[in-house]
Amino acid sequence: MFATFKKIALGALIAASLMQGSAQAAPAPAEAPTAPEFTGIDKWLNSGPLTMESLRGKVVLVDFWTYTCINCIRTLPYVTSWYQKYKDQGLVVVGVHTPEFPFERSTPNVEKALQRFGITYPVAQDNRYATWDAYRNQYWPAAYLIDKQGRIVYRHFGEGRYQETEAEIQRLLAQPG
Repeated sequence: MFATFKKIALGALIAASLMQGSAQAAPAPAEAPTAPEFTGIDKWLNSGPLTMESLRGKVVLVDFWTYTCINCIRTLPYVTSWYQKYKDQGLVVVGVHTPEFPFERSTPNVEKALQRFGITYPVAQDNRYATWDAYRNQYWPAAYLIDKQGRIVYRHFGEGRYQETEAEIQRLLAQPG
């Protein structure tokens, strides 16, 4: 059993190191894809339902996470800090909680995690992976920054690159609507 645990732990370390710092540079605005709508959401927490259309004119950070993922847990202080720091300047953070394990589908479990981590921004419970699939996402955590015109202009998978991500938030907020 210990050998199996060592293999799993080694695999997780290798995967984490591959994902560390894997941001994509923002494509030229003409090439930036339009952000998909939130779809197949089981429940909205901390807000009513949101749409990308209703968020036009705002900078949106879509953060795919799940509450037992250690890499996600380590990014949450940054995400919650950015929300607090920039929400009055036009940043909207939407956490998309996409479960890895069956017990993470439980809304009461997600609500407890929101309290434990101090998350007050909107969270979409994506139990069926519909929004995950719409973004063609493959990672926890994954951050997508959407500009005021509704285009995905920045992606980051995994931990790290916090200064670069915050600089991109600041750059997008400074742009005219």
